Amino acid sequence: MTTMTDDTTAPPREPGRARALFSTADFRLLRTALTAYARQIEDREELAKINALHHRLGTYVPSDG
Repeated sequence: MTTMTDDTTAPPREPGRARALFSTADFRLLRTALTAYARQIEDREELAKINALHHRLGTYVPSDG
């Protein structure tokens, strides 16, 4: 007969290593898409948000030109 026991003596597990969500190429693609969208949008408030996001993405990958 086996009995179920709680193994409370085991050390807690450490979190796994963090992985990058986006590659460098992904950031460039996102910036390109945002640029195209910003050229079409007319809402100034939305454009300001898009510009801020574009700038934040640029802190990770400098633009080519």
